[in-house]
Amino acid sequence: MSVAKSADAFRTISEAAKELDVPQHVLRHWEEVFGQVRPMRRAGGRRYYRPLDIDLLRGIRVLLYDQRYTTKGVQKIFKDEGAKYISELGRRAAAGEVIDVRPIIDEDGGPDVLELGADDAVKSERSLTPEMRRTLQALLSRLETVQDALDEAALALEAIEADDDRASGTRQNAAE
Repeated sequence: MSVAKSADAFRTISEAAKELDVPQHVLRHWEEVFGQVRPMRRAGGRRYYRPLDIDLLRGIRVLLYDQRYTTKGVQKIFKDEGAKYISELGRRAAAGEVIDVRPIIDEDGGPDVLELGADDAVKSERSLTPEMRRTLQALLSRLETVQDALDEAALALEAIEADDDRASGTRQNAAE
């Protein structure tokens, strides 16, 4: 009997590929092409995808497959709008929303905001000062360190729970 994984559980590359309906080699390729895709790795190099990674990958899939962006186009969206924007596309796609990414032209005649929906927009980082960027980069670095520690702890807890489940199943079988 197979039990479905929780939405918060980590996914192996085969599970992620199945969930996103893409081959595993495509996920490895996206990891190379889009530096923002960084699954957690255990000893031996085995990849584990967090829910945030799955959202990001789903957003990339929407842009490449549904919106027909090129790889360079998606890289530009990463640069201009950030990974959070693409993750939000992935979350919305997972919720069954229709995604239509259209540039909105500002008064200067250039696209400044990519629309996520009728009432939602994410502004580009162009308005940040260099000092604000440095501060945000430092915060991001600290948050990534904390996220890595949380990921390790979550994996350890999953392993403990799996051991407990196996042990209770063995005790239950012995009692029967």
